[in-house]
This record gives sequence, C-alpha cells and structure tokens, in this order.
Amino acid sequence: MAICGVRQKWHVAGMLFSGYFRTFAKIIVLVIMASKVRVRFAPSPTGPLHIGGVRTALYNYLFARQNGGDMILRIEDTDSNRFVPGAEEYINEALAWLGIKIDEGVREGGKYGPYKQSERRDIYRRYVKELCDNGKAYIAFDTPEELEACRKATPNFQYDASTRMQMRNSLSLPADEVERLVAGGTPYVVRFKVEPGLDVEVDDLIRGKVVINSSIIDDKVLYKSADDLPTYHLANIIDDHLMEVTHVIRGEEWLPSAPLHVLLYAAFGWSDTMPQFVHLPLLLKPDGKGKLSKRDGDRLGFPVFPLEWHDPKSGEISSGYREAGYLPEAVINFLALLGWNPGDDREIMSMDELVRDFSFAHCSKSGAKFDFEKGKWFNHEYILKTPDAELAQLFKPILEQNGVDPAAFGDEYITRVVSLVKNRISLVGELWANAKFFFVAPTAYAEKDVKKRWKPEMPQIMQELIGVLEGVEDFASKPCEDVVLAWIADKGYHLGNVMNAFRLTVVGECKGPHMFDITELIGRDETIARLQRGIENIRPADA
Repeated sequence: MAICGVRQKWHVAGMLFSGYFRTFAKIIVLVIMASKVRVRFAPSPTGPLHIGGVRTALYNYLFARQNGGDMILRIEDTDSNRFVPGAEEYINEALAWLGIKIDEGVREGGKYGPYKQSERRDIYRRYVKELCDNGKAYIAFDTPEELEACRKATPNFQYDASTRMQMRNSLSLPADEVERLVAGGTPYVVRFKVEPGLDVEVDDLIRGKVVINSSIIDDKVLYKSADDLPTYHLANIIDDHLMEVTHVIRGEEWLPSAPLHVLLYAAFGWSDTMPQFVHLPLLLKPDGKGKLSKRDGDRLGFPVFPLEWHDPKSGEISSGYREAGYLPEAVINFLALLGWNPGDDREIMSMDELVRDFSFAHCSKSGAKFDFEKGKWFNHEYILKTPDAELAQLFKPILEQNGVDPAAFGDEYITRVVSLVKNRISLVGELWANAKFFFVAPTAYAEKDVKKRWKPEMPQIMQELIGVLEGVEDFASKPCEDVVLAWIADKGYHLGNVMNAFRLTVVGECKGPHMFDITELIGRDETIARLQRGIENIRPADA
C-alpha cells in the first residue's frame, strides 16, 4: 500500500488482549508517518522565463498546495558564462504576477538557504571531496582541444570506463603528478566514475519505471575548477537532498539525465531519501512539430514569455503576456490544461479548483500543442468574469498612452465604457480600438461604411435627427431610443439605413455597442456635435 509520491514510514504495533472468553488477540496497527511535501522550481538566470518554465513552476505549485507542502524557488546560477543581468528579478516578478507564491527562496529566506547556488560553493566543495575520497569521482585535466581531437578520431566518442584510462586524469596519472598539476593551478574538472553494466531504475510518476543500463552513461563533469562551481548534475542532487525536497517536478528534457542522478544519490548513500521524479511533457509548436520556441511566437504573433523582456545585451524587446493584455488568472488556467486535464470536460478553473483537482495521473506522456488562439479564448472568458471597475483600472494606462487623461472622464465613466465593450475583446489592450470613440470624436470615417450607408439623402435626414434629439426630454438609452424609432417609423424611413448613418457619424464606423447606450454615455451635446460634424465632412463615395 502506498501513497503516491509521499515518503512513508510504517510503524507496526501489536497488542495482546486477554479476556474471559478469549485468551489472546493480536491487532496490527499501521500508522503512516508522511514527511511534508517539498518541491522546488529551479530556473537558471540566463534570460527571461519561458512559458514552458512557467508551466513547470505551476505544476510544482499546484502539487505543493494540494498536499499542504512548501514551494521553493532556487536560483541555479552555476553557468556563469550564460548569466544575464536582470533575469533573476524577472523570474521573481513573473511568478508574483501569475500568483505562484513562493515559500522559500532568495527573497523569502528559509532555514535551508542560501537559495542561490553561486552562494553555496563551500557546500559543494565538501561533497566533491567526499566523492573523490570514496573513489566515486576523479579529477580530469583533459583540455578542450584534447577532447575535440578524441571526438574527431573516434566516432561517438564517450568519456567512460572504456576510455578513461587513456585520458589525462587522476586514474591514469601518478598521484604525485596529479598533486603537482592541481597545486600549479592547472584547470581541471571532476568527473563522476560510472560503473558499467548496471541497470539503473528511474521511477517516474507519469511515465512509470524506466530502466537504463549504466554502460550508455558517460562520466559526466560534476565540477569545474575554472569557476569553482559544480555543474547542474551535482548541484541539484546536493541541494535537493539538503533542502529535503520530496518531489523533483521538471521538464521532459531532463529525463535522460535521471539515471545519472539516481547513481549520484546512490554514490552519496542517499537512495532511501531520493525524491520522487516527475518529468513533464514538452510544450510543442502550434503545429505539434517540435518544441515551442521564441521564434514561433515571433512568427505567429504571440508571446512566449510571461512579461515583456528587454535584452540587456542586444536591446531586443520581446513581448509578454502581461503587456499583451492577458489576465494572470487566464494564463494560469490556459497553461494548466496544456498536458493535464481534470478528468472531465471542464475548462474554466480557478487556482483553488486547480489545486483541489490536480493529479499527475491525468498528465499526458506526450507533448501538448501550444494553441495560442485557445489562450485568447481563455482570456476573453476571464475578461467577462472580471469586475468592470477592475478592468477600468487596467484601461487607464492604455488611455494615457493614447493621449487621453483618465481624470478628465472619471472612474464611473470609464467603468461604464468597459461594461459596454468587454464582450467584444480578447485582450485588455483591445479596449482602446473598441472604445476610443467614447473619448475622442471620429476624425475619419470607414470608407466601406460610407460607400454602403451614406446615401445622398442622409445629410438631410441626419439634420432632421438633430432636431429630434434636441427635443428628447429623457436622453437615457431606452427613452431616447423609443423617440427616435417612432420618428423613423412615422417618416417612413428605412430603419437600417438611418441607424447605420447615425452610428457612422458618432462612432466613425458601423459597429460597436448598442447605439443608444453610446449616446446616453457621451451625452446629448456631444452626440449632436458629432452628427453635425458628420453632415459637414462625410461625402458619398460617388460625390
């Protein structure tokens, strides 16, 4: 009997009961003592956080919260050559915007820190020495040029048990020479000594048991003297162990490395406390052919980063979901269903619902196509659910960017505008295109609508309409509509022609919310002013 992914400790107790009618009875009590679930999201600060990384962070978060566990943010900055300034700050800001709350990390602190690998050098050195002292690892002095020569000379060259004794390392060189090279500052690496011929088992919560023979695993580099930092393979093993991580939930691309990690746990004597592995399926291109990349987003016009990214080296600006007008709740909902389903046909799910229903049992083994149009649909649905007043606050910066002072209109007015157009948009940024006429009178008129709707008689009819509107006592939507429709019927005018021409003068094109909701909001004087401007400036296509 096992509980999925939770470390267990079984305590068996037996008690002997005596009685008048029974001499004894034994009862075995099984008590499960499960350690607290602890997961980690461990990005490298080498650039902006990819949307695939966001999904990994999300699945870690959902699993942790479902089990009352902790979410750790660990910055894996061991690759000093690829470090990008601002990337760490970007990662923290992105997760905060999405509502993925961190329990322990560089910012949050915690008793298992430091949470930045570059600050854990002393820890790694100790464990590197332990591996070397126990014969589980060795020092190698091979230069990049020498290794490249080996690759050219031997097809599919692999640094392993079959080749290591022909290379320059502490296994093949005399001990005094090794000491001399190290003392003299000769650059070296520490390699893991993989014993060939072993069947290595990786138990994955999504993929089941995977068995790999150790003979195909090379002696991976664990440490480089040049920067005094471990590689990912060593650092993540040590950190996960010391931070008491119970589940390593990461992308599928790390599955080939999992057997090596199992061997490393065994080398340290940590097999009994080794975390449970979960390797998530990839996010694929929209057509399903290959892993989703930034180029796909650039080509098809959708973001692949949660926030806008300004590359400090190239100056290139990459779009982000936040700046594109997506709501964080929509992004979370969309990502959660890329590779996982709740077991039914539900699509709109809150964070609380996702936490409650998440299960690796419903995760797919195959990659998930990134349907960015579906992402827009999710955002539209969340926009409809968002209170108008909240959307109005998001609209204000957009108004300012377009030269409109929100204070000149007031919160009530802007909120009312949002209520009239929100059903027409998929992104917050589309509010301006759909609502600008509420703030700025049209200065141009859609040619196709002019051609179709502005007949020679329309200037006269619109002038008549001005007189009707001037006489309307109650300019609210319904009373005004009743008066205007009665006038059209009484005059025998074509309803569609008149109303579309009216809309053209007020909006600039023949689309938008209910016409009399518009006129109520902008008011009588502005409505009449726009009618007059249209009469003076719109010319029939054949004029």
